[in-house]
Amino acid sequence: MKTIIFIFGTRPEIIKLAPVILELKKFPQDYNVIICNTEQQKELSNQTLAYFGLKADINLDCMRENQSLAGVQTKILTSLDEVFNNNDIDAAIVQGDTMTVLCGALTAFYHRVPVYHVEAGLRSYDIYEPFPEEVMRQMTSRVADIHFAPTIVNKEALLKENISEDKIHIVGNTVIDALFCLSDDVIEQSKKFFEDNNIKIDDKLVLITAHRRENHGERIDRIIDAISYLAEKYSDHTFVIPVHPNPNVKNKIHDRLGKFENIKLLKPLDYPYLVYLQKHAKLILTDSGGIQEEAPSFACPTLVMRYETERKEGIEAGVSVLVGADYDKILAYSEGILSKEKSQTRLKAQNPYGDGTASKQIQEIIRANLLR
Repeated sequence: MKTIIFIFGTRPEIIKLAPVILELKKFPQDYNVIICNTEQQKELSNQTLAYFGLKADINLDCMRENQSLAGVQTKILTSLDEVFNNNDIDAAIVQGDTMTVLCGALTAFYHRVPVYHVEAGLRSYDIYEPFPEEVMRQMTSRVADIHFAPTIVNKEALLKENISEDKIHIVGNTVIDALFCLSDDVIEQSKKFFEDNNIKIDDKLVLITAHRRENHGERIDRIIDAISYLAEKYSDHTFVIPVHPNPNVKNKIHDRLGKFENIKLLKPLDYPYLVYLQKHAKLILTDSGGIQEEAPSFACPTLVMRYETERKEGIEAGVSVLVGADYDKILAYSEGILSKEKSQTRLKAQNPYGDGTASKQIQEIIRANLLR
């Protein structure tokens, strides 16, 4: 039996690793699975774990108010070092590009433990877009032993960085697997939540998320300006915004958008509630990475409020459009969709990010490498 530690700290990491954890747990005779939560997003991460029927074996409580990036890194590295000292670990699995990912990979490397990187090879090639994630995923790639790339584009990026081809496996994105973990009944149960909050879910629903660090400051002001205009012009539409708790975002959004009756400002949503909104949305405006990958499964047009994206497959497939924090672009593309009936705006292209079998493929590759 091999001991494998999953290291994560944010909601997106859990959503994308939960299907892999559940797949490995099907083979208790082969894998001793340790679930380690740095609690980089404490409430969100534990809430999402519970939804998948999972619970962390180790909670690190690494976040403190107003921590610098260096402070967060120091705390996570020190805490993980103790975890590795106290456990006999055969492999470490990380996902994506957060501070937890980099610290997990580095700690495993320092302990000479193989690192398996889920969602490897995403690149924008601008170290400040997204910040600091672009640098974190590039550094993680330097120490990873196995790279689970979602697409051929990701594999090509890794090959350009002189990573051996035999270490790269194209498996699709596990976020699609997570969607398939949700039964229709579970998603429909979310309906009551929105009814209780007096939020109308119909064919005139717009979902908006904006939280990325690079969009703070003047950029979030321009995004809010655009949302204000759209909410006023399309007063028969409902704009739902799960507001990120970061005060750089939260305060501005509440101060400027709270006055609109057709804008519903919510606390960060549980995973199935967010999926329910994507399923029913007429339009999505987001700077989230995960939503870029999920939305095409629901044929929903998506405007990406970033100037660079590492998920270029969606742009090339025509399932999403890069608009940055450009007021004019946000308005032009939004109005092109909101001025039509929802049935006229549905996407025709398939989701370019996967078919829902990524976690099964990952288990098989781990088995071939670790249990041989």
